[in-house]
Amino acid sequence: MDKRRALYADLSLLMVAAIWGSGFVVTKNSLEHITPFYLLSYRFLISFLLMGVVFFKRLKKAKLRDWKAGFLIGIFLFGGFATQTVGLNYTTAGKQAFITATNVVMVPFIYWAISKKRPDIYEVVAVILCFIGIGVLSYESNLGFGYGEFLTFICAIFFALHISSIGYFSKEHDPVVLSVIQILVAGIFSTFCALFFEPKLASMPRETMFSVLYLALFSTLIAFLVQNVAQKYTSSTHAAIILSLEAVFGGLFSLIFLKERFTIRFLIGCLSIFISIITTETKWSFLKKGSSIK
Repeated sequence: MDKRRALYADLSLLMVAAIWGSGFVVTKNSLEHITPFYLLSYRFLISFLLMGVVFFKRLKKAKLRDWKAGFLIGIFLFGGFATQTVGLNYTTAGKQAFITATNVVMVPFIYWAISKKRPDIYEVVAVILCFIGIGVLSYESNLGFGYGEFLTFICAIFFALHISSIGYFSKEHDPVVLSVIQILVAGIFSTFCALFFEPKLASMPRETMFSVLYLALFSTLIAFLVQNVAQKYTSSTHAAIILSLEAVFGGLFSLIFLKERFTIRFLIGCLSIFISIITTETKWSFLKKGSSIK
């Protein structure tokens, strides 16, 4: 793998992580004025229309196998955002950012199911730390597991499947075509759920116009296009660790812009999840003399 391309891919994924981190704040504000599935519907369909116009010639050349791959990726994408957006109604943006990041711990186990390669001791320890972190973050006085945290954990599973499927298909398919198709699929499913499960929305609330455009242009169109192209030049696990920094950005933006309360429990939960992410990706090789992170 060309080192320069790999470096550019990593920097691009870091930019995606920052954009997605800001998306938690924007989405949280938007949900005060619009229901979850209508928000997703606008977000994905606007992105698809823009991408469809720009990349019409490439989409026109897409073959049946491209549509099959894009459809599967799109289902995982919809599942992730559907559970995440609904869940954000019942938890804080900061909590959700870190719980969503647990998808990086799940990727090696999904790879195990595909390749039969057993996870090592570092990945097992990472899972334990990850679940401890989730428990600390979502703990309630009545010992219940919060509805918002539960949906966010499900969303992390979908995003782990999403990252793994992109890593699998982007090597043999046009990543731009995959981006367009998956966004279309997510938009169709979101619209279906909005029409059948939410109150009718006559028009987009004025308060959400900027938020929807930001989510459509930056958090969806640009971010997923960059992710699909970048993952062509790096591994799924490597992409997952960089994208997990979305949690750091999300937590910081939530504290700054949403004025969410900073507590010791929040700090301990976030640190536990973050350490689990570092453990599964680096295996702490940078602490060994003469070694470096690859």
